[in-house]
Formats: sequence, C-alpha cells, structure tokens
Amino acid sequence: MTVVSILYSRLIHGGQLLNGLAGPTVMNAAPFLSTTWFSPDERATATAIASLLNYLGAAGAFLVGPLVVPSPNGTSHLSLLSQSNNEHIKDRIEAVLYAEFGMVSLIFSAALAYFPSRPPFPPSVAAASQRLSYRRSFCRLLSNFRFLMVALAYAIPLGVFSGWSGVLDLILTPVHVSQVDAGWIGFWSIVGGCVVGIAMARFADFIRGMLKFILLLLLSGATLASTWFTLTCLTSVTHLPLTTATLYTSCILLGIFLNSSVPIFFELFVETVYPVPEGITCGVVTFLSNVFMGVLLFFLTFYHTEFSWFNWCLPGSCLLSLLLILCFRESYDRLYLDVVVSV
Repeated sequence: MTVVSILYSRLIHGGQLLNGLAGPTVMNAAPFLSTTWFSPDERATATAIASLLNYLGAAGAFLVGPLVVPSPNGTSHLSLLSQSNNEHIKDRIEAVLYAEFGMVSLIFSAALAYFPSRPPFPPSVAAASQRLSYRRSFCRLLSNFRFLMVALAYAIPLGVFSGWSGVLDLILTPVHVSQVDAGWIGFWSIVGGCVVGIAMARFADFIRGMLKFILLLLLSGATLASTWFTLTCLTSVTHLPLTTATLYTSCILLGIFLNSSVPIFFELFVETVYPVPEGITCGVVTFLSNVFMGVLLFFLTFYHTEFSWFNWCLPGSCLLSLLLILCFRESYDRLYLDVVVSV
C-alpha cells in the first residue's frame, strides 16, 4: 500500500468513527424532545416521528447508493453503469459524500441559528420534574432487572437487523438479486416501518398502557417474516418458491415490524426507569444495540462465503426478544405522575 492509500484508509476509518459517535446522540434525542415539548397524549407520536424520520436517511441511502454509484460486482441491471471503471466509481462515491456533507452542514447551521432547549412553559408534570444525576442514573439502570430485560429485547433483534440490512445486497446476490433491487427492498422496508411505527404510536397515545401488547404483535410478525425469508433462501432444502415477490414481501414485512417497534421500545424504556433522564436510558440501549451489531459484523469477516447462518440469526433474535417481552412486567411511572399529580 502506498502512503496515500494508507492515509485515505485512516481518514475513512476516522470519519466512520465520528459518524458512529454522533449516531447515539441523534437516536437518543427523540424521547427527550417528546417529553420536553409535548403533552402526555402526544408523546408517543412525537417520539415516533422524531426517531423514525431519522431512518428515512437510511432509506435514501438504499436508493442513492445503487442508483448513483455503479455496482463493482456486475449485479446491476443498468447497462450504462456496467461499463464503468474504478475511477468512475470513485468519482461517484465522492459526489455522494460531498452531497451528504452539504446537507449535514445546512442542518447544523440551522440548529446553531435557532434551536431553543425547551418551551416557555412545560407541557406536563414530567417535563418540569427533577431527574436523577448521571451516577445515580447508571446505578439505577444497571440494578433494574426489568430494564435489562427490555433493553436486551430491543438491542438483540435491532442490532442483528441493522448489521443484516447493511449487507443486504451481499446476502441477496447468491439468489440472483441485483444491488438495485436490494436497495429498493431496503427502501420500502424502512418507509413502511416509518408509516406503521407512527400509526402504532398514535394508537398508543389514544389507548394508554398498551406498549407491551403492541410490541408483542410487532415482534410476532417480525419472527414470522424473518423465518419466511430464511426458509425461502434455503429453497434447495425447503422447496419453497424463491421469487422476487416472496423476497420483497418477506424482507419488507421484516423491516416494517422491526423498524416500527423502535419508538414503542423507547417509550417503554422511559416509562420503566423514570426519573432516569431519557438521554441516558436510550443511550445505554443504543450502545447495546451497536455492540450486538458489531459482534455480528465481526464474525461476518471470518464467515463471509456463506450467509445462511447470518439469516438464521434474524428469527432467532426476534424469537428471543418476543420471549423477553412476554415475561416482562410493564409499568408506567412517568404516565402515572402526569395523570395523578396533574389532577
């Protein structure tokens, strides 16, 4: 390797590290913003909108990547892109990165110009109440068995799914699905998850105390959808029909069920450990999710010639999460404070 290539490699790793450090802050902001700015009958919806719209950036990446940057492995159907060389691919990647830099800079400048920390008057009792310190918060979280149970129920399937969806084009290539089609599958799974997640959160606002029931429905659907996809990819053994329609349907359903569970999980975290600050609570579970994703991708570097084991991790993680939520005893400490004290 030349000096320039080594420098580029280190800059790329440094940039990814900075992106990773910023990720938990963005993910954890949704429950804090909903508590600070919205009334109790709007909080779940606000959490869903703030957390799931963040996923639309990932949905856009599923489209922008395959459509703007040519495929190097010959899986693209676009004839113009199939003739591209490495220099052309490099130029297109740089164009995407510069476009991302421009959008991030614009949003960052707007936040610097005007972004108040809280409204003039708190919308609820919980928004105005005192929270625990950082030290007491971590002690409360680590000693709360119910929180650890629901945290694992979130971190394991969402971490596995994040790692799996990140290499979806590699997983689908052996079954002759192009990177463009894989991108469309990822796009619609995220968009569907956003729509269903906001609808579920609105339902949770209308009928309070139903977070566990909603999660049981979503995780049951995710378990069935991931099992369907995994068995379909083993068509030589199961003899299930392997068509574009079945792959699209199973992948999109899986994304819808798991992505839409994110805001419901966030609300359940905050209710379970209140008065621990929302940012600390969601920061811990986001860290756990990233740990499981990192472990999975680490094993992928050694076992990358065959992906059936990777696919089986999905239904296994969803089923484990379903069992954890089934055994979980829910409580609504924050909601109780708002309802009782405000009266």
